[in-house]
Amino acid sequence: MFKKPKDVAFRCACGTVTGTLLGASPAVGNHLECFCKDCRAAEVFSGQPDTTSVAMFQTTPDRIKFDQGLDQLAVFSFGEKNILRWHATCCGSVIGNTLRNPKIAFSSIRTSVLVDTDAIGPVTTKAFLQQPGEKPRHKGMSRFVWGVLSRGIAARMTGRWKDTAFFDADTLAPVREVHVVPKAKRSEIGARLR
Repeated sequence: MFKKPKDVAFRCACGTVTGTLLGASPAVGNHLECFCKDCRAAEVFSGQPDTTSVAMFQTTPDRIKFDQGLDQLAVFSFGEKNILRWHATCCGSVIGNTLRNPKIAFSSIRTSVLVDTDAIGPVTTKAFLQQPGEKPRHKGMSRFVWGVLSRGIAARMTGRWKDTAFFDADTLAPVREVHVVPKAKRSEIGARLR
């Protein structure tokens, strides 16, 4: 069933960081549930409880607009080249992810910060599903890959990749200094994941 695009408000747990996911619908993003240890570790590093998975809506950065609390936004990464994980310093809510290169228009927003998830539709991709004694597997990955590529190319061709709250338009640097989590801390968090 086709869902009409709808603006959806988002906010961190304490309500300090707020914003809008513009024109949300399954046509402009992918509702994904990720079971990887890095996504779970990001929650723990930010002060949230460990969960078996993390749900997110993956789209382009121009669809994520902040209304207030941008000064409470911080960013960390689990390595010098790993993805950037944005969170609210006020309460530790993980807001979403971006790639390090803003020219590749990719971002995700945690569904836990969305006020209403109806507009984004059901989960269509499951990543890093764990089975005892087997390698992690994925469901719906072809749709995910096609969506990321097609949305990224369209944003690049139209110049929408420049419309991002996460990067400085002139320098292309993240708007906050990236905190690279030390290896010892990453190992400590990894050992705590159930």
